[in-house]
Amino acid sequence: MISIRRYFTRTLTLMLVAGGGIAFAAAYLITDHEMEEILDAQLSLHGRVLTGQLSRETTPAQYQRIAQSLSIPRYPSVVYQHGEALPPPATATPPALYHEEERNLGVGLWNRDKTPRLLTGKWNNHGLFPAPQEEGYRWVTYNGSRWRVFSLWDNASATWLSLGLHGSFHDEVVERIAWNNLIPMLVLLPLLLWLMNRIIRRGLSPVRQLSRQVEGRSARDLSPITTPVPDEIEGLRRSLNAFITRLEETLKRERRFTADAAHELRTPLAALRIHLDNAQAGEQQSLRKAYTGVERLQRVVEQLLVLARLDRTTKQSAGVIDIYPTVSDIMADLWPQANARQQHLELTGKTRLPVAADDVQVGILVRNLIDNALRYTPDNGTVTVELGTQDDQPYLAVCDTGPGIPQELLQAVTERFRRAADQLTTGSGLGLSIVLELAERQQAGLTLHNRQPHGLEARITWSALPAEPRNP
Repeated sequence: MISIRRYFTRTLTLMLVAGGGIAFAAAYLITDHEMEEILDAQLSLHGRVLTGQLSRETTPAQYQRIAQSLSIPRYPSVVYQHGEALPPPATATPPALYHEEERNLGVGLWNRDKTPRLLTGKWNNHGLFPAPQEEGYRWVTYNGSRWRVFSLWDNASATWLSLGLHGSFHDEVVERIAWNNLIPMLVLLPLLLWLMNRIIRRGLSPVRQLSRQVEGRSARDLSPITTPVPDEIEGLRRSLNAFITRLEETLKRERRFTADAAHELRTPLAALRIHLDNAQAGEQQSLRKAYTGVERLQRVVEQLLVLARLDRTTKQSAGVIDIYPTVSDIMADLWPQANARQQHLELTGKTRLPVAADDVQVGILVRNLIDNALRYTPDNGTVTVELGTQDDQPYLAVCDTGPGIPQELLQAVTERFRRAADQLTTGSGLGLSIVLELAERQQAGLTLHNRQPHGLEARITWSALPAEPRNP
């Protein structure tokens, strides 16, 4: 993908050049229109001034004097009488003051019958300039050139008057004005491009600083990014910091899981080796103890695998399910385990209990709670599973007749590998940790309290479901 700086530079350069071209074209068209109006006004003014000097009594000599004042070198004005050109007077001299651009101007006077009376400069070359047919402004092509002409009829002198401006003069003035506007833009364009590039580089410097800070970090540096950034990339920095936080939490869980697993597996493996060595030496009781160690080791591995799967899965949106079938199926699966120790396994309460939860996760949660209760309940004890609601909140309660948990450990027993110090039952210390993790994923609460005279109640409480709309 092209860099942002190059994209901005190319795009803005094209926009600047295109904008300059459009501005030049617009300035040219506007100048052309405005200049045409200005020059038209000048022609109209000069035409009225000239007709104000004429009358029906104006003599040919007076026309000769007017022609002499309008003549310039190489472009003399000519007076006509009865359609014939009159020779200039012997005393005629060219004007001392004139401008070269006057050759682009033309003046013509015609009689009522459109015969010429006076024509200046270029309007006498290659034939006579055409007489006006009507008053007003028009473009006239004469001798291969375009002329902008203003014509009027002067009734006081019975004269047609035309004043004209060569089209090249008009075009030249417009082009000069347009180029005078464009040349400063062309001169400033390199400077503008350089400044634009500097501004873009400076504007993107926070992105480069952010990239350098992230790139220069070591694998162990998971501290938040504190580099000040503009508002446009503040969201990116927040997202990176949130990702770093999630990554740090994941790595912490991985390290804690590895350390806890190594610690928990080391003890049963060492005890298993000792029991096997004793059994090899002929001690028969060691085989039974070794079998118990294998059973505990298997339990630890199974629970560790469950925890590993939970740590690697993301929270999912829960649907509404009825947990009664799930609970009854799990109790049926665990009944042989309870029957082997003459334990009573009971299901009481509601026969339908909808909750907002995931069916698979509820199954793991319920199995761990009931299995944990069966393990810590003595032979001939009772484990009761109750389904019900309290304050419109559905709950599942697992009650046993075991020894319970010391009061000071009730808050800490859900930590991984945490068990009461005086427990005789083999276990991993992970069952309640898994239950708590699954409960939190379903926005449910786990409460533990000791029963009287002995035993433990573990209760899972879900949020109340929204009320179903009633049919009218």
